[in-house]
Amino acid sequence: MQKAIKWSSILKIFDYENLAQDLFVPEIVNLISEIHEHKGKQELYIASEHDILKSMLEIARIQSTGASNRIEGIYTSDKRLEELVKAKAEPRNRSEQEIAGYREVLATIHENYDYMSVRPNILLQLHRDLHAFRPSAIAGRWKSSDNLIEETDAEGVRRTRFKPASAFDTPEYVRALSEAFIAAISREKYDPLLLIPVFVLDFLAIHPFNDGNGRMSRLLTLLLLYKAGYLVGKYVSIEMIIEKTKESYYEALYQSSLGWHENQNSYVPFAGYYLGVILSAYREFEQRVKHLQYRKLSKPDRIRNLFVSRLEKLSKQDIAVLCPDISLSTIESTLHELTRAGFIIKTGRGRSTAYFRNQAEP
Repeated sequence: MQKAIKWSSILKIFDYENLAQDLFVPEIVNLISEIHEHKGKQELYIASEHDILKSMLEIARIQSTGASNRIEGIYTSDKRLEELVKAKAEPRNRSEQEIAGYREVLATIHENYDYMSVRPNILLQLHRDLHAFRPSAIAGRWKSSDNLIEETDAEGVRRTRFKPASAFDTPEYVRALSEAFIAAISREKYDPLLLIPVFVLDFLAIHPFNDGNGRMSRLLTLLLLYKAGYLVGKYVSIEMIIEKTKESYYEALYQSSLGWHENQNSYVPFAGYYLGVILSAYREFEQRVKHLQYRKLSKPDRIRNLFVSRLEKLSKQDIAVLCPDISLSTIESTLHELTRAGFIIKTGRGRSTAYFRNQAEP
């Protein structure tokens, strides 16, 4: 068995040969088993539904870029986001520069994941490209000063949630992390689905850059999933699922970082959350493919069928994502007719407006 990689100047041990055993709990095992089932279906869809998946890929790129940046407080309008992701517009401000940089790194990973690894030089290159539209002295460099992960409560009080690795130890930490992960993956002793969440948690705990750590962690998630054959993130935005469950994400991150510096932390909360996100993406993937297979139906009937097959509320934007070939005006008129007929119920106002199936209707 390979020895744990430990550097004389630091205490943290990245023991990927043994820690994965701690993750063999029923919750994690069941999640991995179900993801494996969906992965088999994914390969069949990719082989037989090329046209459908092509349209899904384009939508997911836009959603992923927007969601990952919004998690970090980086915003632009939906129209500008689409123009930036499709490279039909130049960034106008700092937020749009950040969005354009994410687009570039996401494209690099989509096209070249087979030839990429998580070695330190690759991480530095990706971080440099993340800042390609906003040249900065911190781009492509490890952090130059210690940083803190903080949060602000409802009363505006800030508190430290986690103290990452020091700037001094960061280069050695990243090197040790990279070597431990690559060695464990190469041995094929554990399912990559066990190792990937652990890598992401350790990366976030190191927090190796002055800026962009959260976005880098989500890009690296996609890279490692793709390399392991889990391609769902190309077609359904994993970043958007994380955005929608942001509170759970931060809580799982907090729970799994307790005792990290002393090698006493449990990776189970974060691994459970992350695998749940991946499973949600696969379920969404299959629902979208099945829905798009009904394109021979009339457009109003396709919208109606969305409410038949789903229990959750749907907004106009949700429907536009699921039915990219249906115009917004058709969606609006169909929603009006379905509401008037009592088949669906409208809730909320303005941007919060959504619709759900009236269960009293047959």
